[in-house]
Amino acid sequence: MTVQLIDGTDDRHVWAERYDRDLEDIFAIQDAITTAITATLPGRIEADSQDRARRIPTDNMQAYECVLAGKVLHHRSNREDNAEARRLLERAIVLDPGYADARAWRACTLGQAWNYGWIDDDDEAILGEIEAELERALAIDENDADTHRILAAICILRNDFDRALLHQEKALSRNPNYDLVVVQYGELMTWLGRAEEGIEWIQKAMQLNPFHPQRFWSHLGRAYFVARRYTDAIDAFRHVEKKDATNLAFIAASFAYLDDDAE
Repeated sequence: MTVQLIDGTDDRHVWAERYDRDLEDIFAIQDAITTAITATLPGRIEADSQDRARRIPTDNMQAYECVLAGKVLHHRSNREDNAEARRLLERAIVLDPGYADARAWRACTLGQAWNYGWIDDDDEAILGEIEAELERALAIDENDADTHRILAAICILRNDFDRALLHQEKALSRNPNYDLVVVQYGELMTWLGRAEEGIEWIQKAMQLNPFHPQRFWSHLGRAYFVARRYTDAIDAFRHVEKKDATNLAFIAASFAYLDDDAE
């Protein structure tokens, strides 16, 4: 059973919990869950009220527009747009140094550039800069879903999966219908050896955002590959319009496992 608390004034998710029980005594289960909810609810409402009071995105419309434009450019996943996205996000931070979302997205865009090899700086120096920016964002707003999402991604890169899961679950609890958080949860499940769960999460992210970035297909293809569903993996990777070397390697490996040497 999944229980969700929604703020009816602006249709905003506040809290959710999942209860797994063996169906033996339905009335006992009902009482136990009711007790749990009534114990939790007042604290969650109070915490949400405090969070809303603290969370002021920005009063600077120029900074806000820079962040919106930076996100669009980031999703295009190419070198030139990434550089322009970083410039806009750095401009947003100059305009409003207390804008947590701008700092989180600058870190995200910098991480994208590092991952694709679009910057030549030392790996540890870049990762250190990304982490420092995220720590500044957390100091401003510890409830920002993007900040926890990107911290989880950095932890994945460092093979620190326990910490990755901690930040990923924080991101998910703060915004459970955010496609970028949901797809990354699926990616993390894949690397934890729970590929079938990962497939479900990635497909959910695709449903949440039918106009999702192309890389969602790459995440799905890798999850299918780890689950040893090689035909499905090939089909997923074929949706990627501009395949990079990693995509092609996964396709080749999938054909090899299917004993199709020619392909």
